[in-house]
Amino acid sequence: MTPKTAVKKAAKPRSAGLSHFTFRRLADGSVIISNDAGFSADLTAAEFSRFASGGLGSGEPLYRELAGKGFVREMTDFEGYAAACSKKNAFLSSGPGLHILVLTLRCNHKCLYCQSSAVGERGGGADMSRAVARKSVDFALKSTNPGVTIEFQGGEPLLNWSVLKDAVLYARRRGKELNREVRLALVSNFSLMTEEKASFLLENEVSICTSLDGPADLHNRNRIFTGGNSHAQTVRWLKYFTARAAAQVAEYRIFNPSALLTVSKYSLGREKEIVDEYVRRGLTDIFVRPLAPIGYAKKLWPQIGYSAAEFARFYSDSLDYILKLNAAGKTIRERNAVVMLEKIVNGGDPGYLDMRCPCGAAIGQVAYNYNGDLYTCDEGRMVGWLGDDLFKIGNVMRDSYRDVILSPASRACAAASSLDAQPQCSRCAYKPYCGVCPVYNYETQGSLWGEMPSNARCALSMALFDTLFGLLKKPALAAILKGWVAK
Repeated sequence: MTPKTAVKKAAKPRSAGLSHFTFRRLADGSVIISNDAGFSADLTAAEFSRFASGGLGSGEPLYRELAGKGFVREMTDFEGYAAACSKKNAFLSSGPGLHILVLTLRCNHKCLYCQSSAVGERGGGADMSRAVARKSVDFALKSTNPGVTIEFQGGEPLLNWSVLKDAVLYARRRGKELNREVRLALVSNFSLMTEEKASFLLENEVSICTSLDGPADLHNRNRIFTGGNSHAQTVRWLKYFTARAAAQVAEYRIFNPSALLTVSKYSLGREKEIVDEYVRRGLTDIFVRPLAPIGYAKKLWPQIGYSAAEFARFYSDSLDYILKLNAAGKTIRERNAVVMLEKIVNGGDPGYLDMRCPCGAAIGQVAYNYNGDLYTCDEGRMVGWLGDDLFKIGNVMRDSYRDVILSPASRACAAASSLDAQPQCSRCAYKPYCGVCPVYNYETQGSLWGEMPSNARCALSMALFDTLFGLLKKPALAAILKGWVAK
């Protein structure tokens, strides 16, 4: 072999040997590829054809990009790949961090989509006792998770104020005694809020969340309050808590209030009005959440529900408007996008239990019913209220932490929500960022596993990912979106 020939052979581009990857073709003809470490790339149809056939040469910029992301077998940095996998799955070794205490099933609202199994304001035998509340706090603090969040819900938890107050003080005391990080949160409709209660909550560093479904007419249509104007009460106390947060004190931390949006059929077409209402009330985040056919919402689905395609249009239009407001200098983020972008851009786990693999049922959260019964999640508790205890994992007064976490329902939910075991999910480009909900599957398709090809939640998630990856192609919009999760 002459030196000239040897030089020619050395200069010949090397073809790419492919590592395992999944892909999805978007409507514009481009192709998203991803791998188990959570790395992704956006290819044109021609680039994907060359990549998939092993036709990329080692001298090409695209080859180097894909090699750096673990898509080229002989160039894979296995230590970096393993570190990325470990980062996105770190929650698997943490234990349940969210503990939802349902202080009462009583409520003074009759929301159309109610998923909290509420009974009337004067209903009896539906309040959590002080003993059960304290036992629930102790149980939560047995979690191996270094940070525990105890969230007080209802019904309307302020209807059981004495127990709420005692549980807050007890949780704070036990957290100090055990040197544990304890975060406290309250979800309330604000109708029974007073300045005395508000001050107690703030002084004990309880974060506050409410529901805001949009302008007054839409909010009041969804969230019926026979005792008055639900929207007026909501915005009044949002203003109060926002003002208190702006005037921070040295003695304790005051968190900005947050609000949850539940999209009903009546919300469709009113995207701008809803977003404007959030901006008007000084809220910097809006969570455009789909309605799930669980609880009362399942019974009223023909009246208040919609298809996955209808919600996808609503979401896309909402996000487009939010991005325009950002470009004009307004500060507001969409939380679904933040959750997904934290995974796509930063490769981290944002702590959103509904989009984990396995899902957060039992291994990420536990729901404590008013009577001490324990469920894999709050949605599982709702199914139990309707007479089916498939998702019940024990009782806080009788069962050990170990028995609860290792219960058959806990194991079944973990197995059913593993995307590697879901035939369609295991081959999906969005697998590294997604998750399935066994309760949703059970309620809509009759099994924990579900059938993804006809699963509306799957279709909805696919549409949201398509929207985000499409926006990330546009430099100006990508800069805004990435800024939402900038480190």
